Amino acid sequence: KVVVCPTFSCLSEVKKAITVGNFPLLVGAQDLSPFGVGAYTGEESAQLLNGLIDLAILGHSERRQNFGETDGMVAKKTEQALGNNITPLVCVQSEETPVPEGCKLVAYEPIFAIGTGNPDTPENANQAAGIMKEKYGQDLEVLYGVSVNPENVKSFIVQPNINGVLIGKVSLDSQEFVKICQVVSE
Repeated sequence: KVVVCPTFSCLSEVKKAITVGNFPLLVGAQDLSPFGVGAYTGEESAQLLNGLIDLAILGHSERRQNFGETDGMVAKKTEQALGNNITPLVCVQSEETPVPEGCKLVAYEPIFAIGTGNPDTPENANQAAGIMKEKYGQDLEVLYGVSVNPENVKSFIVQPNINGVLIGKVSLDSQEFVKICQVVSE
């Protein structure tokens, strides 16, 4: 599956283009509110996003660092997503980062590799994914998500405990994104 996660302001147009074009893509949000519908200025509630998106990225390292998001807040967002038929994709920075109850999809983004251009090794990422699956169940899907590019993506997706990738900065280059999709589909 390929999920695209545009900015909030583009969600409806991207959803419309995918639906009209009958493209084999899912739409995701880059975040959602830990609160339900109400007076939460600037927050996009899961209830309002329901039907527009299939997935929401929660607890991304940038949100944790720049907005002070905590594991507790990520758990509340996960609860909101699950209660509104949205798949939560929870970003975890290590095997010690808690996976919220009910979450079956995580992206492993090791802090030491973020922003460096130097990903974790596929073997280390596989080991971390294996530890998470032992802790939370074998049905937990683990994506790898730091410095993925067309040249290294295959080395991650062939690992037995890694179920896919979360593409970051490289996804801003449509040609590189397509190359990654092509490598993964082979």
